[in-house]
Amino acid sequence: METQEYIESGVLELYVYGLLNETENEEVALMAKNNPQINAEIIAIEKAIVALSSSFSPFHSVANYEKIKEKLALKHNPKVIELEPKRNWSQYIGWAAAVLLLAGIGYQYNQNQFVTNQVVQSSTIEKAKLEKDIKVLELKNAASETSLAVVRDTKNTVVVLGGQAVAPESSAKVYWNQDTKVVYIDAAGLPEPPQGMVYQVWALKLNPLTPTSIGLLDNFDANDQKLFAVNSADQAEAFGITLEPAGGSLTPTMEQLYTLGKV
Repeated sequence: METQEYIESGVLELYVYGLLNETENEEVALMAKNNPQINAEIIAIEKAIVALSSSFSPFHSVANYEKIKEKLALKHNPKVIELEPKRNWSQYIGWAAAVLLLAGIGYQYNQNQFVTNQVVQSSTIEKAKLEKDIKVLELKNAASETSLAVVRDTKNTVVVLGGQAVAPESSAKVYWNQDTKVVYIDAAGLPEPPQGMVYQVWALKLNPLTPTSIGLLDNFDANDQKLFAVNSADQAEAFGITLEPAGGSLTPTMEQLYTLGKV
């Protein structure tokens, strides 16, 4: 904390009034020893308090009061009517002012602490948000790198799937490594599936026609790259994609055949 901020925080007033704990007193004393500006501020506060107290002190002392009373008694008659001493309200006002000053200093100190806590809390939330955003970017970068690796892999056989009667504008691509049997589906050319429906991928043998399910394109809307890894395909003469109820089907619904392509 800068010296001026420390002076304005109200800690030095609490120190002069003796309202800090032992650890805080030692901390202020050490700072005053090492920082002339803070030490001068403490001296100024002490002088201000002394001046404030003096301004509210009674003008006549008790001794002066007794002397005046004796002189009055000798001058008039020996019988003196005792008067109740007048209450010195100025003294009480002085202490009340000091208490109000102290309360104000305490309030300012608490307010400064509250603002500091709010700033720390806000910074913590902002840090967590930034960390979350960075994590999302890292995942997106990893997905992009995977997509590029699949597309650039020269060992992959690329099978283009064209749109069928139910969705002639649809398209897709199959990246099939016939050595490792790994299959990726580029579904960027498919529309969003209706709620409660899912795309299902089939590896086909043509004679006789034998479809084998190799996976579902789950979480379609959450996949920004629209590149899906499905189950491996050992032997395939063609690939097709149908729209099926959530969870998939045992056999393809040919009326919902969206794309088809031969190897």
